[in-house]
Amino acid sequence: MKQSFHPRLINDPFSDPGLFIPLLFQKRALLFDLGDMSCLSPRDILKISHAFVTHTHMDHFIGFDTLLRLLLGRDKEINLFGPYPFLKHVEAKLNSYTWNLVENYESILSLRVTEIQGEKVLVQRYESRNRFEPADPPREFPFSGRLLTERSFTVDAAVFDHKVDCLGLSLKENFSINIIKEKLKELGLPVGPWLTRFKRAIHEGSDPSGEFKVSWQDEAGVAREERFALGRLSEKIARISPGQKITYITDIIGSPENIARAVELAMDSDRLFIEAAFLEADKDMARHKYHLTAREAGLIAARARVKELSLFHYSPRYFGREKELHEEAMAAFRSGA
Repeated sequence: MKQSFHPRLINDPFSDPGLFIPLLFQKRALLFDLGDMSCLSPRDILKISHAFVTHTHMDHFIGFDTLLRLLLGRDKEINLFGPYPFLKHVEAKLNSYTWNLVENYESILSLRVTEIQGEKVLVQRYESRNRFEPADPPREFPFSGRLLTERSFTVDAAVFDHKVDCLGLSLKENFSINIIKEKLKELGLPVGPWLTRFKRAIHEGSDPSGEFKVSWQDEAGVAREERFALGRLSEKIARISPGQKITYITDIIGSPENIARAVELAMDSDRLFIEAAFLEADKDMARHKYHLTAREAGLIAARARVKELSLFHYSPRYFGREKELHEEAMAAFRSGA
């Protein structure tokens, strides 16, 4: 089965957190956390349309400057999400620079920033043509857990205790479309860019009775075209199945409330990215610093019935001992105890 999401941690487990998620068949990506992004290429960073910041500790937010620097001077809208008081922190970043010439740029960079506050969100827009000064007060909307809804996927969030509000994030694909290559051959159709259009049409809910054109060049370079009803073509060449679920949890104390909330957010995830900051033997230190132990990370994964567990955000005290963190987490994951 070809997956639509191919998430990857942008740094090693001892470095700043960050999960880069390119969207298959779209020239864009999502980013969970804005830590050090020096390992991402400018090409990757320019694909980012939505960045979700779990909280604004430096190792989760310092990459904002990198993002801003690369996007400035381009026509681009970037959507940013974070917990209270995210608007204040974004504005502090923007106000730390001098913008006396930026309104003369032909291109406009727009930041749409969403702050989660309990059962509501505040949304504010900042634009380069206005020197990033907001023109109006932020708009308020109710919040019940969903941050983003698109045709093909959703992003949900839960608020955890890290001695500040900290977001956990879950990306869920509505359904997955897999092409049956044998059926393509039966119809005499090649693999090609038209499949991207085809999958997009399905994800966007296009009229099944509407016409869909398959166009390509044959081996002799001659342009070819076939026309189908979208629904009929889908029945012949596509297999629709439940979509992926990817969950990302970091910087939470292992309290009963946090663990229960983490299990709920991660339930039935195909892959869980979760911090394993300390060994269980150092549980008192984990509590003091408001982080999970490796064992707690494994237990959350087991109780949430996740298929694959990926660990990150190790404390630097375990340099050279990362195997111990991994083994402790995996033992709890496999045994559920």
